[in-house]
Amino acid sequence: MTNQPPELFSAVDALLAAVDEGTVLPVPAERVRLREAAGLTPAAVAQVLGVRVASITAWEAGRAEPRGERLEGYRRLLEGLAHRYPAPAAPSGSEPGSLPGPPTPQQPAAPAPGPSPSRAASTAPTSDAAATATEHNTPPRPSLAPAAASRPATTAGPSSASRRPAVRKTAPATTAAAVDPRFANGPLAVVDIDDDGEVLAYCVGGLVLDVPAKSVPALVDWTLAEAKLGQPKLSGPGKDADPLLVLTKAACERYGLPAALTDEERLAGRLPEGHKVIKQLVRAGWKLTKRGFGPWARIYRPAQGSERACVQLCIPSWNALDPRSWGHAAQLAPADLARLLGVYATRVMTPRGSTAVTGLELMTALHPPTRASAPDADGKRHSEHNPGSLGKDPVDPAPCEVPDGHPLLADLPRFHVRGPAEKLFEEAYDWARPFTDAEYTRRHLVGIDVNMAFAAGANGLTVGLCAPTHVTTPVFDAKLPGSWLVDLSHVDLSRVKVGKDTWVDLDGGLLPSPFTPSGERPTGPAWYATPTVAYAVELGYDVTPVEAWVRYESGRYLDSWYNRLRDAFLATMADLGVDADLAPADFLTAMDGYQQRDPDLAIVVSAIKATVKGGLGKLRERPRGEGWKPGEPWRALSRPTWNPHIRAGVISRTRINFHRKIIRHAAFTRQYPVAILSDCVVYAVDGASPLDFLPYRDGKPLPGGFKLGINPGLVKWEGTQELLWGEGVREQFDAPALNLARYIKDGTVTGVDNGE
Repeated sequence: MTNQPPELFSAVDALLAAVDEGTVLPVPAERVRLREAAGLTPAAVAQVLGVRVASITAWEAGRAEPRGERLEGYRRLLEGLAHRYPAPAAPSGSEPGSLPGPPTPQQPAAPAPGPSPSRAASTAPTSDAAATATEHNTPPRPSLAPAAASRPATTAGPSSASRRPAVRKTAPATTAAAVDPRFANGPLAVVDIDDDGEVLAYCVGGLVLDVPAKSVPALVDWTLAEAKLGQPKLSGPGKDADPLLVLTKAACERYGLPAALTDEERLAGRLPEGHKVIKQLVRAGWKLTKRGFGPWARIYRPAQGSERACVQLCIPSWNALDPRSWGHAAQLAPADLARLLGVYATRVMTPRGSTAVTGLELMTALHPPTRASAPDADGKRHSEHNPGSLGKDPVDPAPCEVPDGHPLLADLPRFHVRGPAEKLFEEAYDWARPFTDAEYTRRHLVGIDVNMAFAAGANGLTVGLCAPTHVTTPVFDAKLPGSWLVDLSHVDLSRVKVGKDTWVDLDGGLLPSPFTPSGERPTGPAWYATPTVAYAVELGYDVTPVEAWVRYESGRYLDSWYNRLRDAFLATMADLGVDADLAPADFLTAMDGYQQRDPDLAIVVSAIKATVKGGLGKLRERPRGEGWKPGEPWRALSRPTWNPHIRAGVISRTRINFHRKIIRHAAFTRQYPVAILSDCVVYAVDGASPLDFLPYRDGKPLPGGFKLGINPGLVKWEGTQELLWGEGVREQFDAPALNLARYIKDGTVTGVDNGE
């Protein structure tokens, strides 16, 4: 000992003095526990201390320590939190499996789950063989599971070498029973640059990986070889989801990509073919899909047997995350963005592009077009049609079902306008009427909105799975999906059948027609989807179709699609405090301000809704430029999922479901709607709440009518305005039939047509 240099003794003395003075920071796990106990997010702490979220992550993981003024500020914060939230005392006589006690040099305390997501640090010793990472503690409700032992994860290949250890991971307190080891780190990662200039990949669950790749081709190689990202297939014959990397602005610049696209590139939707990164990929043997290197780029090599080599990139700064669907997601910190996209990917699927693209891809993922056949005489399997799917080849729809400009209409005169007897026009409601004298005496306009209306319309719907067959003078069959040319102008809403044998008299002039989006009564033969014609029969009227295009091979193709999106919606709303079994009054209370409880999860809700509407819209996707001319095919027509009759059937059924509830409500209460927009209906009533006019008895709603609740098909409160407000807006714009459902939410009027 006497030969030791004096500098060593000085350093030891300084460390002891720091311990005596209480200036040593708590162990990493205790730092996380204190922050979570206070309900603070890493972003909130980072903002106060003037550092990036990645720095807080590193401090809580033990990968780095604050210095100077930030050290003093961070220590002061932790001391204040420790005073407010002391560590729980260890129970006497603890046995294996009991709750962990306060931190000791051998076993730090497990982080206590807090009200908001955060990262829990590993306490495994750092070495060149061990890895560095942080864990995301997502559940908002307390967990009594004991802390799991930390374990160093190994990395493969020489490319793992880095100035810092590559991965260290703490096992979560509760682990899923079956985690595919190929995708141990989740479906996606957000790639960013930390304060030290190192490339980090923020994964689902709070894990942070070091990324050694120096170029985009190397990044793709690392993702496939080492990152363990991806998602298992959603159905037996399907394919596993490719890993998704989300590149921040800083990551784009590190890898030679622009932080934003130029106007020309944005118009083209991609980088030019001569860009240096594309050349790097070509030299490395990688390919791009037809969409090129755009906001959602897919980089792949041709599959070898069943082995796929494909990575998808998402670049938010190139508008990959459209704010109409994703809100402020593109502005989130990397860890928060990974959490948001991770929830969506886990509950819906790994995003494949826009929410519309993902909605369509989800249909295919749940019903792949082909499957492996039974072994033949030589024991080999072959690809065959997967029953219940749309198949792998597109089929032509009926001429009445296609939009203008379709190749099936190439023989029509150039400026010909198709009327109802030539064109199927199943769309959502946009209808309103003037107030009656009795309604002028009411005090309020109350709007209610159907939850996930189009998803509910898809549930249980039978759709065609083959090409249509043309039939003349057919007998209507409600079990045959397709399009029917029939005259429904004789259906009189003044007297309709409700239920099996009950006829009721109504004021038909105050009701919209169920057969047209405008609510106007049809004047002659027109094309309708099967649910619309079936509703005319349900109302008690005979129908005599002139001709039809029907599909004899059919199935409930959208059921599994609906179920997955419904479950995702309900689970996310439950996380926001809105459960499916709430009483009506409690439901209204829970819905009040639910988006502010966790704005990031509220974005997931919006994205799920956009996935429903966008996916259905993709079934009838129109041309998107590319030099298209009327009469020529466009790219979407090459998909088997380009199937406009399915979209028409869903919209028809959604509108009919809505009208059925309106009829039931009118028959029971004699209240009639004054405006309808898509899935929102407005009534003129005295009270200001839906509970003031929806007919509940002993807590039970009117059978077949409107019911408050979060499940798809039930309704929520959209908004309330004074009736004088509505009349004033209509007078201001000289539009007695202005659709007030468009503005009922907050009363803001932003652009008005003539009300016709």
